[in-house]
Amino acid sequence: MQISRILAPGRRSYALLLFTRTAVTSPSSNSVRIVEVGPRDGLQNEPKLLPAATKIELIDRLSKTGLKTIEATSFVSAKWVPQMGDNTEVFCGIRKVPGISYPVLTPNIKGFESALAAGAEEVAVFGAASDAFSLKNVNCTAAEAIERFKPVLKAAKENGVRVRGYVSTVVGCPYEGAVAPSAVVKVVEALHEMGCYEISLGDTIGVGTPGSMRRMLDEVTRAIPSEKLAVHCHDTYGQALSNILVSLEYGIRVVDSSVSGLGGCPYARGASGNAATEDVVYMLHGMGLNTGVDLDKLIEVGRFICSELGRPSESKVNRAWKGPQPQKQ
Repeated sequence: MQISRILAPGRRSYALLLFTRTAVTSPSSNSVRIVEVGPRDGLQNEPKLLPAATKIELIDRLSKTGLKTIEATSFVSAKWVPQMGDNTEVFCGIRKVPGISYPVLTPNIKGFESALAAGAEEVAVFGAASDAFSLKNVNCTAAEAIERFKPVLKAAKENGVRVRGYVSTVVGCPYEGAVAPSAVVKVVEALHEMGCYEISLGDTIGVGTPGSMRRMLDEVTRAIPSEKLAVHCHDTYGQALSNILVSLEYGIRVVDSSVSGLGGCPYARGASGNAATEDVVYMLHGMGLNTGVDLDKLIEVGRFICSELGRPSESKVNRAWKGPQPQKQ
């Protein structure tokens, strides 16, 4: 069964009715770019260590789905993130398709230099809106973490490498509780001023609701244009799709998600992982929005990686889909 056959075609007028808070007038307003984070943010939080060959196959399969941005790996210490210990092998082993970006995470200048040596053309840095989370995660405050990014941004500019910024805990922290929108604005503004071309707002522990997302976005979009923003929603409390819908109301047209909902957050009890890319794409297509992603192919990739991990898919769409089991390429 082809998923595309059961979706209502071209419901653009219906989609536009939902965007009550932002006038949508640009030609690209009906397009949403998906940033697939499964190979990095997804796998680094999975307990099972996969061989580099499987990770390479995952990325190569994702490259055939129509995705334009696939986060490939993280250049971090294998001591702290063993799942990413094969970063150079994976990044150098994938078939890089023209027109697709393969960003990598580089938390410090050492990681950036390793990524640059491997041929990376886009990197990402991450901070947190919560001091307590930042101290637990990288042993420094949010402001101190920003200072650590400066050498990375400087080196990236000198080498013509694009930098994407992440802000964690934008609505809630496992240690501090609710996070003030003003704290998010401070980090977002700092990343923007340092040269990040795009900043992804992360509900790291998945506690956000449409209400808390709106309160945060009300302030953030006053400081930074929505065209510079993305959202990264976890589905711990089943609110990810609702929160993504809210972000669309503010004109945000970039959404991070993970194939079959891979990953999670070690700081959130019962975390079921990132928003599943299959579910996000299904919702957006049903609204008449264009992602360029072939949903049937994406579902097959989700089944492939879940088979390799020996776990069920967290995607409702993938579970409902009737189709072939994954085959080795």
